[in-house]
Amino acid sequence: MFLSVVIPAYNEESRIESTVETLVEFLDEWFIDSLWELLVVNDGSIDSTAEIVSNINKADPRIRLVDTLHGGKGSAVRAGMAAATGEWRFLCDADLSMPAENLKRFFKCIDGVLVPKFDISIASREATGARRFNEPRSRHIKGRLFNYAVKILALRGIEDTQCGFKMFSAESVEKLFPHQSLGGWAFDVELLVMAKNSGFTIGEIPIDWYFREGSKMTLSRGLIAVLDVARVGFNNILGRYGLVGRKSGS
Repeated sequence: MFLSVVIPAYNEESRIESTVETLVEFLDEWFIDSLWELLVVNDGSIDSTAEIVSNINKADPRIRLVDTLHGGKGSAVRAGMAAATGEWRFLCDADLSMPAENLKRFFKCIDGVLVPKFDISIASREATGARRFNEPRSRHIKGRLFNYAVKILALRGIEDTQCGFKMFSAESVEKLFPHQSLGGWAFDVELLVMAKNSGFTIGEIPIDWYFREGSKMTLSRGLIAVLDVARVGFNNILGRYGLVGRKSGS
């Protein structure tokens, strides 16, 4: 298995079927069938998300449902990454605010072979060449303020830690995710701090990004995320991430 696409989903009945169909159409055009799989992680949804994905699976076994109790996005991502089998594992938001074709930007072609650019590639709305569409100014300001908090409290050198599209090597998943402790929105920061300490290469990929209605980020969740980022920074100062996921020979 070359590529696993992991979609964390909480009460996404209104768009999960469309998102899966769009991704399947793209992946079928880009890859041979046996080279990809798609996992939807149902984070304890109370709507029909799980039922919809189960029905899709009956028609196409490449689409898998991973059912979990509600534990937050970080918890759902961890479960999905653990269940995935691909050499490369792509985290994808259910709203598909990044067009599927942008996934090609995460790879380079060498002698006709697709090669990922980094051990961990981060879709970025801030990197040179990135474009945003239809985003309210207030939403953009909040995102930048959060990123400044990340830089001050925990992690410098990355302009957009929170975009919901990231790709991890199987090695980085296997060595980092078992140590991920945060279940909420700041889980990305914790993983990236561990990855940086562990010597994995990290790079930002400029993407096209479209604002979608229905964001589950609220003021209270945002404040909790900032507190979690502070906790990550504190743990890092204490050296609690220093030896996590060390690569063999490093």
